[in-house]
Formats: sequence, structure tokens, C-alpha cells
Amino acid sequence: MPFFTVLMPAYNAAPFLREAVDSVLAQTFTDFEFLIINDGSTDATAEILASYTDPRIRVHQQENQGVIGALNAGLALAKGKYIARFDADDVCYPQRLQRQHDYFRKNPDCVLLGSAADYIDEEGTYLFEWQPDACETAGLQKAILSTCPLDHPTVAYPRAVALRLGGYPAGAIHFEDHLFWTAFFREGTVANLQEPLIKHRFNAQSVTIDEKWRGPVFREIKYRAIREGKISPTDAARLREILKTQDLRSYKEAAYHSMMGKKYLWNCYRPRKARQHLLRAIQTQPAKAEPYLLLLFSLLPSTWIQKLYHKLKS
Repeated sequence: MPFFTVLMPAYNAAPFLREAVDSVLAQTFTDFEFLIINDGSTDATAEILASYTDPRIRVHQQENQGVIGALNAGLALAKGKYIARFDADDVCYPQRLQRQHDYFRKNPDCVLLGSAADYIDEEGTYLFEWQPDACETAGLQKAILSTCPLDHPTVAYPRAVALRLGGYPAGAIHFEDHLFWTAFFREGTVANLQEPLIKHRFNAQSVTIDEKWRGPVFREIKYRAIREGKISPTDAARLREILKTQDLRSYKEAAYHSMMGKKYLWNCYRPRKARQHLLRAIQTQPAKAEPYLLLLFSLLPSTWIQKLYHKLKS
């Protein structure tokens, strides 16, 4: 039994896949297997994975089931004592597994461990360092009611605990991790490391759409599920109907560019870059108000923008 199973779903991940795989194979901690779930990719993902001969890699091919189906398939197939989650467009720092191994050894009651992350754009350019809202159990338990305080591709957890909790909740599409984490607090302590352990990449194909773009009904369903610790069949059905109208390429692309506009204003002040993204969002989805408002903000002095950001955040 290896200490870790690095669990990575991959769907049409070819543009960034080799960098992601190589970063896992370069870990200083070596007691792991690398389980990759190829979730019905139609690009060169399978060919890239077939080019590797490292014996730690196991590739499971399946028809497309979505990220929840891929993750739960991985939980069933994994052999490691702990699952270390990772995504096929991100980059692990070499010490990532060593740091999490050491923490679990010193804190055997910990059942869920995340970390800070360095965020990068599609080209790999550094944007900002994301620090979690809390690092200890009490603060995380409070924060999780209003935001997701653990960055999914940074987390690690005992496989036995995840299986006992039933795996990722199938109905909670696009917030399966947030809802899943609420159950871990019943099992032990939860923590975040303040050291960034990965580079988390924003890209238009895989980025999670800002929930404000999802609309009030999506948020109502999501936070009711977070409070109750589960999603009802009725809410799951309503959620699927909402997402049918939103998980369109143009909608996702516009949401991505609007989000990037915000990041280049709030987190990494580059107003010209922000305006480029916001104009792309407007061209793609001209009926959405947010990019127009952000475009106006981008004309303000940086000190005003920062004051406005902190006021809105508080």
C-alpha cells in the first residue's frame, strides 16, 4: 500500500497534461501511485499518457462521466492510504507530497488537509498567491458555510474516510468538493497549510464558473445543501436543468474572461490586461452586466480599486 494515491481526472487535457504529469513524477516524496482517470477524452490525452513508462502511473480509461464520476471511480480503484487530489492543468511543486506526508504523520487525527496555492493564467504567468480564509478546524468550519476554504487540487485525505462518507455527492454538480468537505468535520480535524504547494491554472476549458454567473437559484440550492450537508433529489434535478442552459462553450468562455478581468484588477493590478479580458467577455455574452461594470472600474486609479475591492469583500 503506497502512502499516497495521487488522483487526477483528465478530460481533453492535452494542452497542459505533460507539465502536470511531470510535476507529479518529480516529487521529492516517492511513496505514491499516480492514478489518472481518462474520462472519455477525445483529444490527444490518451496518446500523451501512453507515452509514459513510469511504473507508478496507472491509467484508467472510461466513457465520459463528468468529474464526479471520474473522482468516485478513482476512489474505488485507489490503493493508497491517503488520496492526494490534483488536476490535469495544474503544476505540483516538488515538495507538495512531502509536506502533506509530514503533516499527517505529526497530526494523525487530521482527515482533510489543503494548502495555499499560486495562481497562474493559461500561459503559466504568475497572477497572485491565494491564501485560505482559515487554516484551523474551527475557522474552516465557520468559513465553509459561506465560501469553499479549501482549494480542491491541493487537498489530501484518508481514502478510508472518503469511502465511509460515500464519496463525492453525485447531485452537487460544480460544488461537489465544497459539499463533500462539510462531512469531514464529523470525522476529525481539518487544516490548511499556508505554504503554496501547487500552481493552480486558470483556463477557459476547466475553470469553475463564478457562482454569481450561475444566478440566485443556483446559489440558493448550493447553500441550502451546504447548510444541510446533503443535496435533495429535487434540488439535484433543478440544478441539472439550470446547468443545461449554462454549461455552453460561449457562456463558460465569457465567464472565464470576466473572472480573469477581476483577477487582473483585484489581485494583480494590470488594467490593460483586465480590459482585454473584459472586452472578450462582452463580445461573447453581451447581455451580462458584470463585464461592463468591471470595465468602468478598470479606468479608476489603483488605490480606488483596492479600496473598493476590500469594501465589497467585507
